[in-house]
Amino acid sequence: MEVLHERCAGLDVHKDTVVACARCLEGGTWRHTVKTFGTTTKALLALADWLAEQGCTHVAMEATGVYWKPVWHILEGSFELVLANAAHIRNVPGRKTDVNDATWIANLLAHGLIRASFVPPTAIQDLRTLMRTRKQLVRERARHVQRIQKALEDANIKLASVVSDVVGASGRAILREFIMGTTDPEALVAVTNSRLHATRDTLVEALLGYVRAPHRFLFKLHLGQIEGLEKALEAVDKQVNALLDRFRGRVARLMTMPGVDEVVARVLVSEIGIDMTRFPTAGHLVSWAGLCPRNDESAGKRRSTRVRMGALWLKTNLVQAAWCAARTKTGYLRAQFLRLKSRRGPKKAIVAVAASMLTAAFYMIRDDVDYRDPGSDYFDRIDKAKSTSRLVGRLRHLGYEVTLAEAVAGDTGVAREASGATPVTPDHAEGGSHSEAGGKSTAAKENTPADTLEHVEDIFAKRTPPAKPERDPRLPPPGTILRKAYKANVHEVTVLLAGFEYRGQRYTSLSKVAKHITGTSWNGYQFFRQELTTAQ
Repeated sequence: MEVLHERCAGLDVHKDTVVACARCLEGGTWRHTVKTFGTTTKALLALADWLAEQGCTHVAMEATGVYWKPVWHILEGSFELVLANAAHIRNVPGRKTDVNDATWIANLLAHGLIRASFVPPTAIQDLRTLMRTRKQLVRERARHVQRIQKALEDANIKLASVVSDVVGASGRAILREFIMGTTDPEALVAVTNSRLHATRDTLVEALLGYVRAPHRFLFKLHLGQIEGLEKALEAVDKQVNALLDRFRGRVARLMTMPGVDEVVARVLVSEIGIDMTRFPTAGHLVSWAGLCPRNDESAGKRRSTRVRMGALWLKTNLVQAAWCAARTKTGYLRAQFLRLKSRRGPKKAIVAVAASMLTAAFYMIRDDVDYRDPGSDYFDRIDKAKSTSRLVGRLRHLGYEVTLAEAVAGDTGVAREASGATPVTPDHAEGGSHSEAGGKSTAAKENTPADTLEHVEDIFAKRTPPAKPERDPRLPPPGTILRKAYKANVHEVTVLLAGFEYRGQRYTSLSKVAKHITGTSWNGYQFFRQELTTAQ
C-alpha cells in the first residue's frame, strides 16, 4: 500500500498517560519508537520536543473524552494534527492483537487510512464550550421548574392552570407568599399581576389547596436554585458577548432566517464555525450534523431510513428552530413542512426543514449574505413548470406546433400563435374537411376554445387510444419458467405476456412475487437476478 507520510506519529491518549509511537523511514526500513509521557503541561511539552526530534510532520490521536484537548492545544501549530473517530479506527480491518493502539494509529496515518474529524479553531472551541454550558444551565432550570410544578400538584394547587408560567412575575409572587406561610386564596390573588387572563373567582378556586411545611421547603429550595441559575446564565451571556465580536456580522445575517433567533445563531456559529471550506458541500455539512437518512442498504434492500448520529448539540437546536419556522404564516420553510407532513408525518417533515435551514446557513456563512426566502409558492411554481412542460410535450407528440405566451389579465384561454397558423390535427385529414353528415365543420372546430392546457390534453386523450406499455427488456420471453431456490424449497414462477404466475395466482411485478416468497420487501430483479440471467 502506498505510504503518504514517511515520518508520522500516533498517540494513545489516557487520563494520566500518553503513549506515543513514532513511525519513521530510515535506510529503507521502517522504525517504530514507542515512548510514554505524562499528561501534565511539562510532560506534554516534552512530548512535543520528542516528536520534533523524531522528525514527525503528522500526528494522529483518538478522540478520547476530553483528554485529547490539552494534547491538541500544545501540539497545534507545530505539527499537522489529525483527530480520529475511535469507531472509524476500530472498523479498519487488519488489526492484530499484539499491536498497541499508538502503533496501529501511526500505521493507519502513514497510509492515509484515517479520516480526520472536524476540529474548529480555538476561538470557536471557546464559544462552543460556553454555548453548550448555557444549554445545560437552561435544561437544569427547566428541571427545577418541573419539580416546583410537581410539589404544587401534590398540594392540589392548580397554579399552572391559571398562569402561563409558574415562575413568571405572578407565579413567583404566589410562591413567595406560600414560603412565608400564607395560604388564604384571597391574599394570594392580591399579589398577582392584573394582566392575568383568569378571573378572580377562577384564581381563588385554583389557589385553594393543602400546603404543608415540606411543600414550603421545596418551593424555597427550587426557587432559590432557579434564581441562581438565572444569574449564572446572565454571566455566561456576558462572556459569550465578549467572544462574539469577531463573529457578530455572521450572527446578524443568520438571524434573518425564519425561526432563528440570537441564541440559535450563536449555536450555529459555535458548532460549525465560519470557515465553510472544512465541508466540501452543504450535503457534507448536513450529513455531519446527522440530519439526513443513514446509509443502510444491503442486497438491494433499504433497511432503515432513520437519521444518522451526528452533532447532537447542533441538531436539537436546529429542530427547535425548525418548529418555529414551520409555524410562521408564510415562507418556503412552512410550505416545505406542510408539503412533507401529509406524506411522511410531522417528525420527518421537521427534520427535513432543519436540514434545509442548515443548508441555507452553509451558503449564508460561506458567501456572507442574508437569507433570501424562495417564497411560499416555490413548490407551486415548480409544479406549474413541470405541468406545462408535460402538456406541451403531449401536444407536440400529437402533431401540434405549440407556442406559449403569458395570458392577458382576466383571460383564462390558451394563448394562440401570433401568425394564426392552423395546427395539424387528426381531424384535418388529407382530402378536405368533414361533411355535414360526418360531424362538425373545420371552421367550427377552429373556433372551439380550450380553457386550459389540461382541457386540451383531456380532449386528445379521449381521441387517441392509450399506448401499450413497452415490455421490460430484462424479462425473458413469455412462457419461461424461473426456478428460484429459497430456504430448501424450489419456487417456480411463470413469465406471462403481462405479469407473472406463481402457484396459480397472477402478479403484476416480480417484487410482489419475491415478497410473497420471502415475506419481506425485495427488489424483484435483484431477487431473481441469477435466474433471469440464465433464462436469457
